[in-house]
Amino acid sequence: MGFFNILILAVILFTTFSFPVNATDVSYDGRAIKIDGQRRIIISGSIHYPRSTPEMWPSLIKKAKEGGLNAIETYVFWNAHEPLYRQYDFSGNLDLVKFMKLIQDEGLYAILRIGPYVCAEWNYGGFPVWLNSFNNMTFRTENDAFMSEMKTFTTMIVDKVKQANLFASEGGPIILAQIENEYGNIISSYGNEGKSYINWCANFAESLKIGVPWIMCQESDAPQSMINTCNGWYCDQFWPHQNKPKLWTENWSGWFKNWGGKDPHRTAEDLSFAVARFYQYGGTLQNYYMYHGGTNFGRTAGGPYIATSYDYDAPIDEYGNLNQPKWGHLKKLHSLLMSMEKILTYGQYTNTDYGRMMSSTVYSLNGTRVCFLGNANNKDDITINFEGRKYTVPAWSVSILPDCVTEVYNTARVNTQTSVMVKELPAEAEEKRHYDFEWQWRAEHFEHLKTSLNKSSPLKGVTYANQLLDQKIVTNDTSDYLWYMTSVDVNEDDPIWGEEVTLRVNCDCHVLHAFFNGKHIGTKWVKNGQYSFVFEESAKLKRGTNSISLLSVTVGLQNYGAYIDKVKNGILGPVKLVAPNSIEKDLSTNEWAYKVGLNGIERGLQNIDTKYKREWHSNIPFNRMFVWYKTSFRTPKGKDAVVLDLWGLGKGSAWVNGHNIGRYWPSYLADENGCVSSCDYRGDYTGSKCLTNCGNSSQRWYHVPRSFLNEEEDNTLVLFEEFGGNPTHISVRTVTVGKAVAHAYEGNRLELSCDGSRVISKINFASFGNPTSKGSCHSPNSLSVVEKACIGKESCSIEVSEKTFGASGCGKSQMKRLAVEVEC
Repeated sequence: MGFFNILILAVILFTTFSFPVNATDVSYDGRAIKIDGQRRIIISGSIHYPRSTPEMWPSLIKKAKEGGLNAIETYVFWNAHEPLYRQYDFSGNLDLVKFMKLIQDEGLYAILRIGPYVCAEWNYGGFPVWLNSFNNMTFRTENDAFMSEMKTFTTMIVDKVKQANLFASEGGPIILAQIENEYGNIISSYGNEGKSYINWCANFAESLKIGVPWIMCQESDAPQSMINTCNGWYCDQFWPHQNKPKLWTENWSGWFKNWGGKDPHRTAEDLSFAVARFYQYGGTLQNYYMYHGGTNFGRTAGGPYIATSYDYDAPIDEYGNLNQPKWGHLKKLHSLLMSMEKILTYGQYTNTDYGRMMSSTVYSLNGTRVCFLGNANNKDDITINFEGRKYTVPAWSVSILPDCVTEVYNTARVNTQTSVMVKELPAEAEEKRHYDFEWQWRAEHFEHLKTSLNKSSPLKGVTYANQLLDQKIVTNDTSDYLWYMTSVDVNEDDPIWGEEVTLRVNCDCHVLHAFFNGKHIGTKWVKNGQYSFVFEESAKLKRGTNSISLLSVTVGLQNYGAYIDKVKNGILGPVKLVAPNSIEKDLSTNEWAYKVGLNGIERGLQNIDTKYKREWHSNIPFNRMFVWYKTSFRTPKGKDAVVLDLWGLGKGSAWVNGHNIGRYWPSYLADENGCVSSCDYRGDYTGSKCLTNCGNSSQRWYHVPRSFLNEEEDNTLVLFEEFGGNPTHISVRTVTVGKAVAHAYEGNRLELSCDGSRVISKINFASFGNPTSKGSCHSPNSLSVVEKACIGKESCSIEVSEKTFGASGCGKSQMKRLAVEVEC
């Protein structure tokens, strides 16, 4: 081969392997994100890969696409990927690359929020606790130790993503990346160092050369190289920096739940109103936080006191089912917005204010027009004369007129079914209140309560210090549990001598169990967000050595706020013995022995293949603290999501086939006040509006993904019960659509579905006309038409019109509706 041919071949090879064939150019201007030079509307939804399973990911992503999304957003969770220093984990539901590729397979874009601080109601905000082992460490500021570690992790993530060609510049789905997270909320706490840190973040991000734009959310003074974005319930009045597009990175679709909290809900009407207002006023990218919330498996829930369920009242529920009507009502809006993409991103627009919070926005491009009529009045429907026609816009709603004449969508008029979900016993257990579980039990061993203080034969895993230590530092976040143990010698000559003294413990912990001379003398835990308290309980002294053992328990490390790294956890003292005559003996500087975790965990009792099989007993005790329970159950048939009803238990953790499904606390009841039977969607939403579940367990149901279960063999359920309960009330259930109800307006097409393999078995009610009227405004064919269209089908579609149902007897000017209730 001649030199010239070799040169040509070299050029071809270089061109082929140096520049991705399917590379996408992502840029932006003051109007929108531009993909290959074209402005685009982006409708995204958050799905966090660790809050579900790889087996669930394809279905979740597909349902997001079917719901009208064209992008998926996720955080990257530092402490999940690097739980111990330089020990990385990208396996199972931490396989970020696999998750990104599944998004790409569905033809969707991705938004990667690296942070690496995430907040996200995630344990410690995503920071690994081992960061605190560095000298002079301060998180999220111009601190050399922190910036070095943040740089190492972020670079590693970027390199991993680059190696898989996942950035759009390499042909992948990722069109945007985020550095830091909501720093603007706390930047004032850090002064000049905060501003310097944000500038460093921007320069560092740019140095990674990922080929797509970087964003900073909630950062009003973001450096010029970053796109500043909005988070919140409503972002229609947010305005970014000059020459930056209007992006909404977190549209909160609901809210998270705390232990002891009620169930929060955000209506489909209000959420769609917020979205429509955002695009009405020039927004071009919005992301639902969350689109699927999922589950805080294991110890990942942050807090303190954030529950295991992270359902978030999202359009796809915790178990992967469609949350109707939210999913369907938004789907119609997404479809309409995408159909207007060109005019919304290139058209000129004019806003007109009519007073009383009523406005119109007209977009025009090359003779084509699109109109929004927005009524932000939270009480009154408003009628306006718009371009020679009268339009009545319901309170707190937006009407969209794609031709500026005909209303095609109004955010307050929901034409989608409401699914009523039920939790059923599996068919094979229908005749029983629950499975016939055969329970075994064994106590948590406390041998260290005596031997830990004997240095001549120290217990494995025990460390010592002459001070009270920060719990998270001692445990390195490997356990919720830490023992603080010391002893005190007393005799009759001691000033505090007496038959009884008071043990007084100042605790910055979430739960405290106190033992005196090996006997449990009391437990205390905090409520109402006050995570420090004073524990006081009487104890009987004996002559000679008295042992004091304190078990401190965390329920999620703080995930939000300035200087969360400076917040200490555990028993920080003082710890005192107080005599009846008020004389005190301070034990805070005693020699303390520390032991991390539970004996049962060390022995692997949560695992299927534990070698301690013979130490389990029958004849289980009830309402006993610090007990391990074990049983087995069969996998319910079918494909419906599986949940455990843990009613009757106190507090603890649960494992199924060795998988930690999370902390449980069904005994913690929500307050009895503050709930509503019906929700008025009108007016500003907050996380305390539209609450339900007052007076009930804050979380009774716990998701068990089917990938955790065995198809042919029994499944092993193991519980560590900390507070005491009765496991005989436990049952295995499946989650499915029990019935669906709908009120669809004339001119729309109503889709009814059982959202699964079940079929519509019965039509309980159907009326076309004015279903609330007792008069003659009703089509007599209503029931038969719906039965013919839907019975025996997994889903059906009905055009809501007199053409379908026949004459209704209603007046011509009367708005007609179809009301339906079907059983699955």
